[in-house]
Amino acid sequence: MENRKMGIGTLLNAYPDSIGGHLSDIVSLLKKEEFKDVFRSFYILPSVFNTDLDRGFSLISYDISESLADKQDIEDLHDLNIDLLMDFILNHISVLSPQFQDILRYGEDSKYRDFFIDWNRFWKGCGEMNEEGYIVPEQKYIGNMFFRKPGLPILMVRFPDGKEVPYWNTFYQEVIYNQPDPLALVRELGLQYETAKEICGLLSVQLKEKKDLRELDLGRWNGYKDKVAAYLNAHRSYLGQMDLNIKSPLVWDYYRETLKKLSDYGVAIVRLDAFAYAPKEPGERNFLNDPGTWDLLEKINGIAKEYGLTLLPEIHASYGEKTYRLLADKGYMVYDFFLPGLLIDAFIRKNGMYLKKWADEVIENKILTVNMLGCHDGIPLLDLKGLLPEEDIQKMIDTVVDRGGYVKDLHGAKNVYYQVNATYYSALGESDRRMLMARAIQLFMPGKPQIWYLDLFAGRNDYEAMRRAGVGGHKEINRSNLSLQQAEELLKSDVVSKQLELLRYRNTCPVFTEDADISVGCNGTKMEIEWKNASGRAKLSVDFEAETYTIE
Repeated sequence: MENRKMGIGTLLNAYPDSIGGHLSDIVSLLKKEEFKDVFRSFYILPSVFNTDLDRGFSLISYDISESLADKQDIEDLHDLNIDLLMDFILNHISVLSPQFQDILRYGEDSKYRDFFIDWNRFWKGCGEMNEEGYIVPEQKYIGNMFFRKPGLPILMVRFPDGKEVPYWNTFYQEVIYNQPDPLALVRELGLQYETAKEICGLLSVQLKEKKDLRELDLGRWNGYKDKVAAYLNAHRSYLGQMDLNIKSPLVWDYYRETLKKLSDYGVAIVRLDAFAYAPKEPGERNFLNDPGTWDLLEKINGIAKEYGLTLLPEIHASYGEKTYRLLADKGYMVYDFFLPGLLIDAFIRKNGMYLKKWADEVIENKILTVNMLGCHDGIPLLDLKGLLPEEDIQKMIDTVVDRGGYVKDLHGAKNVYYQVNATYYSALGESDRRMLMARAIQLFMPGKPQIWYLDLFAGRNDYEAMRRAGVGGHKEINRSNLSLQQAEELLKSDVVSKQLELLRYRNTCPVFTEDADISVGCNGTKMEIEWKNASGRAKLSVDFEAETYTIE
């Protein structure tokens, strides 16, 4: 099947419920006259599917979420001539997936027993078994690995026969000890009803506090503590994302079925999230394993081509590692995670020298990028290492934090800055002038511009959303849901209407084509970006000192 081409037209990026609470509300907004010719594509974040955690990145299945969207919304987008980009998460799926639930139900007899990575089978012969029932690998086998959270990435899973099996769990996990019913304790533990009732009352508080079962206090009924703890253990539930065993043929059946389903939705580009964590070998890296990562990518790409799909691999790595070049040289589109920070740096130093350096590299090496300002994650920092001097990265961090942002670090074997969380509008000091200038530069940079919905509406840092999300909820600062009425009201503001004009210009001016010649000039505080093809030329001139721009 021939690959569906999305071209380099502008790409809207939003959750299905980002505006109005349902994908149909976004569709109704896109049908308005104000949005005519504004967007060519739409990257719908994965909560459009059947998911549970991480705002969509913990997939139960790739069925459309009946609470947030329906297939008619997808058809309506196609009718608007808007192409689709959707996610495919290779490394993991939710514990609520049918495959993992089958393991919980059938244990050793499950056909999906090895669909996920049995930690002890993976590390057999590479370490010593500890008292808790899992192998602790020798340092020589694990030294090159990077774990996203403290300790070993394990979830202990209880099989129906009571056996505890450790499974590899790179990302989120939660073990839930469910509040028992007195009748269940009577039936299964042989307790008297009044005793069971009193114990359940004591448990209700302690389980809500997530108290360790070894520290339960059942008062005068502490003699039943071991029996009650064993009952709670046997009936525990889980939340989280379990790593897939890419050596299992069933996993490859699942990969093929998923890509076919995305193709059936009419998707043109598939964003591969967290794919670089999927290949794992003892003694090798568990992120960007070489050659495992590239072998996996080529195999997935072979299937994707059968269904007319183009892949967009998502990897955060420092500029100095040149991973983006490796992807580009292999013929893949790459995310321009450098532009957001480079633009803020240019405003701070009042000079676009590093921005020009990056643009020249993209142009000279014919790298096909998807660029952005803000997105559902934070403003990338890790990616800038090796491109911007360390002191300038720190100055950028300090500036955004002074404007209300929050820094996220990566902890584990390393401790390095990863991203700063803020809306792009707030990161620019909530200046309409800078927001419009940043948008103009983005639209003239080489690549396909991805537009975060909240940037379009000049969204400010949402501290209340962060507070509601609790510990680890820093990303919610840039994920405010707008009502349809709020969005329609914001369309009247200059900063929104002028962005729409710029986007429409980018989509309708015939100069912006994949075969256009692009040149970038920088002289002190001033910078020019020019596109030329047989249709003519378009030139953006900016002055970082005066914070002005003009388009010819």
